[in-house]
Amino acid sequence: MAEWLTGRVVEKKSWNDRLFSLSIECDFDTFESGQFVRVALDIDGERVARPYSLVNKPGDDLLEIYFNIVDEGPLTPKLAQLEHGDEIFITDRANGFLVVSEVPQCRHLWMLATGTGVGPFLSMLKDKDVWQRFEKIVLAYSVRDLSELAYQQQVAEIQQQWPQKFCFVPLVTREKVDGMLNRRITDSIEDDSLEQCTGVLIDEDSHVMMCGNSAMIGDVTEVLEKRGLRKHRRREPGHITTEKYH
Repeated sequence: MAEWLTGRVVEKKSWNDRLFSLSIECDFDTFESGQFVRVALDIDGERVARPYSLVNKPGDDLLEIYFNIVDEGPLTPKLAQLEHGDEIFITDRANGFLVVSEVPQCRHLWMLATGTGVGPFLSMLKDKDVWQRFEKIVLAYSVRDLSELAYQQQVAEIQQQWPQKFCFVPLVTREKVDGMLNRRITDSIEDDSLEQCTGVLIDEDSHVMMCGNSAMIGDVTEVLEKRGLRKHRRREPGHITTEKYH
């Protein structure tokens, strides 16, 4: 059973009034990019915990989580109030199978994210080993409005480092922004606009990783299964790996 480690907030970044990142100092061992930890605070005498994917890469000095405020939630409003030096609790090991080591051999890796679901993909993209495995890596990152498009500087740095291998497609669904698709990920796959703007096909020589809201994951999975792609399982290798954020 996992044990709790005590960490301290080193930095809080506000992307807008509802989206935040916390950088946390903690004596954490190691993890694989894409995995999540449980994060907790003691609230009214009870330890309240929720899972959060790690945005930092393995070996970084600080852990980083990315979250949005859930108004009715018991934890996220309190997380958003934390400041430098405040105490926070982290499980002593990470979990999850949204990791590159679980991906079968293929040419292209697609990363489809909505909202805070971009976090684990940022961790993967910072890992140099992932770039040796695939000919092309595509990150499609969907948000409702431009103020929610976080980590743009990090993405730009990745683009600069791997210009021949990396394709970034931002999608903004509720406003039109130059250079960005104004549609949902599901629609952009159905009408082929996502593949057209990247020049990369979503086919049986690709693996699709998805992280974000369950509606997107369910809809996209259905579209991809009609193309002949199937969910990936250890005993039955496939093309689709998912992590749902409810």
